[in-house]
Amino acid sequence: MGFYKDKRILVTGGTGMIGKSLVEKLIKEGGNVRVVSIDDPSRSNPESEFIKADLTRYENCEKACHGMDYVFHVAGIKVNTRRAKENPASVFVPTILFNTNMMEAAKQCKVERYLYTSSVGVYSPAEVFYEDEVWKSFPSENDKFAGWAKRMGELQAEAYKIEYGWDKISIVRPSNIYGPYDTFHPEKAMGVAALIRAAVDGQNPLVAYGDGTQIRDFLYVDDAAEAMMLVLEKGYNKPINIGSGVGHPMKDIINIILDNVNPRPEVFFDTSKPSGDKRRVLDTERIKSLGWFPEVSLEEGIKRTIEWYNRNKDKDISQNQYNVLS
Repeated sequence: MGFYKDKRILVTGGTGMIGKSLVEKLIKEGGNVRVVSIDDPSRSNPESEFIKADLTRYENCEKACHGMDYVFHVAGIKVNTRRAKENPASVFVPTILFNTNMMEAAKQCKVERYLYTSSVGVYSPAEVFYEDEVWKSFPSENDKFAGWAKRMGELQAEAYKIEYGWDKISIVRPSNIYGPYDTFHPEKAMGVAALIRAAVDGQNPLVAYGDGTQIRDFLYVDDAAEAMMLVLEKGYNKPINIGSGVGHPMKDIINIILDNVNPRPEVFFDTSKPSGDKRRVLDTERIKSLGWFPEVSLEEGIKRTIEWYNRNKDKDISQNQYNVLS
C-alpha cells in the first residue's frame, strides 16, 4: 500500500471502461473510492460508494466532490464518428458543462489533486502528436466539437493554476483505449469494440469503415489506468500523452481480431463511410520519463477483450452516454 492508501478518491464515469479499471486498482491500493455516474448502480464496483448523478448540474458535482482528497475526472461522451458529425451539440454542450462544473466543484471543495481526462481529439492532423504543439493549430475537422470542448477543459485547468495557484491539476490525453467494458452498443461502439462486436456476432462480410490504411495508436485499458494513477501521484502538471507511441494500420487490427474468431469472415472495406484522420500516433516520451511503459501487447489485449465480450455479450453491456472519449 502506498500513495492511495486511505485516501478519499472520486472517479467520475467510474462505471465505464477506464473508470472501472481505475476503481478496481485504486481499491486494491487501499483507497476509499466514490463513483459517480448516470448508469445503473449495478455497474459500479461493489466495494465503492456509488452516486447516481447528472454532472451537467453543478450542485451534483459539488455533492460528488465533497470530502474527497483526489478526483479522477474520466466521464466523457463516447460516440462513433458518424454520430459525432450528425449530433455535435449532443457532444459539445454536455462535455463543456460537466468538465467546467466538475473542476469548479473540486476547487470549491478544496480537493488536493485533480486529473482531467482530455482526448487525442484535441490535436490537429500530424505525423506524430506532441503535447506542446496543440495550441499552434486547430483540432481536426473530424473531432472539431469534441476536440474544442476538451481543449476548454485544459484551458480551465491552466486558468486555475494562474489565478488560484492550484498546480496539482494533471491533464492526460489518451490514445485509442480499448478493453473489457468498452462500449459495444451498435450505435455507440467505435474502433476495436465495433469490430469485435461485428466479428464475434457473425457479420459476414465484416464491414470496416475506410480502406484499412488509417493508422491508430492503441492502448489496453489497464495500462491506461496505471498511467493515469502514476500521473496524479507524481502531481505532473503539464499535459501528457498516454498511449503506446506505436501506430498500427486498421487492417492489422482487423487481422488480429479475425485470428481470434471462428469462422473467419470476409472483410469489406467501405470507403463511403467516415473513417476519421489518416494517422493518429502519440509521442509518449513524457509518460515514459515517469517510468511508465505499456505491459499488455496489442495481440494479448485484443484476445482478452474478445474473451470478455464472449462471456458477456448476452448481458446488457451497452454503456450509457457518459463514458470515455478515446
